[in-house]
Amino acid sequence: MKNKLFGKNIVPDCAYCDNAFFENGIFGCKKSRHIQNSKCRAFNYNPLLRVPTKVSLYGNYTAEDFKL
Repeated sequence: MKNKLFGKNIVPDCAYCDNAFFENGIFGCKKSRHIQNSKCRAFNYNPLLRVPTKVSLYGNYTAEDFKL
């Protein structure tokens, strides 16, 4: 059984699909497909296209906190 690096249940999104292109402010599919019911037959996940979520640090830190 193969373990996928980014999980087994990746929800299809054109923003991180190999078959997608961005033109005039909208996403399109090179294979003329659309996502229906969270499924796309042409979806091919590309982890390099995915933008990670930002992590914010809470607390009052100074420059001395990060010195070795």
